[in-house]
Amino acid sequence: MVNKGMKKQKRLVFFIALIAATGGLLFGFDTGVISGAIMFLRDDWGLMQHQVEWIIASLMIGAVIGAAFSGKLVDSIGRKYTIIIIAILFALGSLGSAFAPSFNFLALSRVVIGIAVGMASFTVPLYIAEISPARNRGALVSLNQLMITIGILLSYLSDLALVNVSDNWRWMFFVGLFPALVLLIGMLGLPKTPRFLMSKGREKEARETLAKYEDAAVIDEVMLKMKIDMDLLSSQKKSWKDIFNSWMIMPFIIGIGIMFFQQFIGINVFIYYGPMIFEMAGFQDNYIAIATAISIGFVNVFFTFVAMAYIDRIGRKKLYNIGLTGMIISLTLLGYFFYEHQMFEEHLKILVVVFTLSFVAFFAISLGPIAWLIISEIFPLKIRGLSMSIATLSHWLFNGIVSYTFLKISAFFTSEKMQIISKGEITVNPAGAFWFYAAIGVLGLIFGKYFLPETKGRTLEEIEEHWRKRKNPKDL
Repeated sequence: MVNKGMKKQKRLVFFIALIAATGGLLFGFDTGVISGAIMFLRDDWGLMQHQVEWIIASLMIGAVIGAAFSGKLVDSIGRKYTIIIIAILFALGSLGSAFAPSFNFLALSRVVIGIAVGMASFTVPLYIAEISPARNRGALVSLNQLMITIGILLSYLSDLALVNVSDNWRWMFFVGLFPALVLLIGMLGLPKTPRFLMSKGREKEARETLAKYEDAAVIDEVMLKMKIDMDLLSSQKKSWKDIFNSWMIMPFIIGIGIMFFQQFIGINVFIYYGPMIFEMAGFQDNYIAIATAISIGFVNVFFTFVAMAYIDRIGRKKLYNIGLTGMIISLTLLGYFFYEHQMFEEHLKILVVVFTLSFVAFFAISLGPIAWLIISEIFPLKIRGLSMSIATLSHWLFNGIVSYTFLKISAFFTSEKMQIISKGEITVNPAGAFWFYAAIGVLGLIFGKYFLPETKGRTLEEIEEHWRKRKNPKDL
């Protein structure tokens, strides 16, 4: 009977996490769909290079806005209702993008989607982290990253399926409406998190919710720890000043630092510009370039499954080091192949595909899920929403910088010898950009050695206590 009850609890918490993680799917879909749509939009509206970068970066602008204000929203109305608002924004943005009459209207619609993405990128893992038992919190929070990768894959598949449809890029954007409706309807039936209920003095409801998925033997202990935290919260007035406590310096170094390396390793260059990179490598047909990019989506999903299976077994730090080392090697080789593109000629296409997929695989087992998991774990309850919003804000600032500067960095390092002919026109060579991201990755290894904590198996309360005692991240 006990085993049967535990299985039921596991199924329930997985179902709750799965519904909430649809926000991650939308995150992935709406960031990935642009890679295929932009190629046809570029040809349809005759967009210049800076306009292509602007349409791609407009989502990041919205994400910065969403990340900036939603921390307060999460702490005031709760994680559940914030996710419902996110679903509505995703739906409105998808419709606006699909029926955009002009360049500016499309950019504004993408900003709306970006606001939803910025809010979802920390609200969803926060909700899942607070609804999950400590024993498998890593895997459940990583479910959000898995859904992001599935969303990216679905965006590539829908882009490919709609290539030959009239007004194809409009339909590509429209598809995003359907998962938004799933998230909206699904969240209406999900519970509020126990920690949020406790923060509002609703202890009975918090215990009832906790009892649905947590082991009965530890409920009293978990409730006691949360109650101690709540008593501490009630005796202290929450404000922006709290984030400047000296013991909070280390969590912010870790949270912002890991987001910096997650973005400046260059992952979203491949997500946003994948088909264009394959064009540079010699794939001249739009359909073939998008079809090839689908392999990125499949590899991303598969290796995120691998990360979920091992993240609570071998820990965050070991996966981080393995993944980052693999990405540095992949980027270095990609830069070399593009630099010597005339020497490799026809072999360039297969080499670029192989090492792009290698890069994505190493990212998917490491920085992909680990960054979001870490920021959902390291901040104290009192200002967790506010702190995560700051870390998420930094993510989107870094994301925007990388996505808006990729072609510029590539052009800066492209000498006359390195120029590539694509579709009969001279285009930039990304070799220098790839080497730049690889150098950032080396710094990331140094950061991981000294600053990345191992949070495997630790409760959120234990992690907070570690920082309050001003202990070294390596000692956690």
